[in-house]
Amino acid sequence: DVKVGSGAFMKDLDTARELARTMVELGTDAGVFTSALLTDMSTPLGRGIGNGLEVTESVEVLAGGGPADVVELTVVLAREMLAGAGVTDVDPAEALKDGRAMDAWRRMIEAQGGDADAPMPVAPHTEEVRAESDGVITRMDALGVGVAAWRLGAGRARKEDPVQASAGVFLHKTLGETVRKGDVIMTLNTETPGRFGRAQEALADACDGRGAVEISANGAERGPIVMDRIGTAT
Repeated sequence: DVKVGSGAFMKDLDTARELARTMVELGTDAGVFTSALLTDMSTPLGRGIGNGLEVTESVEVLAGGGPADVVELTVVLAREMLAGAGVTDVDPAEALKDGRAMDAWRRMIEAQGGDADAPMPVAPHTEEVRAESDGVITRMDALGVGVAAWRLGAGRARKEDPVQASAGVFLHKTLGETVRKGDVIMTLNTETPGRFGRAQEALADACDGRGAVEISANGAERGPIVMDRIGTAT
């Protein structure tokens, strides 16, 4: 899964294709069936950005729910891996719907001595970001939102830095969705309220000062999540 866009290391398709080809060649040379999917990361995937928020969302997908874009990418990647292993008689989409995926996940947790019903961490401090006008969200920049989540405590500047499991950003609205002035677009989550200011700055400074979020009169739809495929899984 080679990410492409503002929130990825590879900002454009050309460099992403170069990386993907290199990875596929290395895998193939090692005797492993290898393929790479180039997927969009110009807009955040799903609604949760941050460790606990993303795990919660992943569990929702395993339970047969979750955001449509996360479900779509999960199924596409699972099908690609199954094809690479020569498995063609099962459909991961059905496994999500009928509960087999959730059952398998619970067995994995229990086999490692974990508690599949353990509650996820909840941030003690939150701050809302609201729409400043009516319209449709035409930009939700993955890099700007990601930097905001990092500044809230969801990531590290150095490997020894602690990570706050509950920190991050939850998107109530995202690209292509209609908002009214005053609607909550996102909630910032952290264990350290002094981090809110710098997170808000990250959102405002994104896209060369144009901001991570843009609201316009005319709508915008997200392009395809899978932008290209390199290699052959057979």
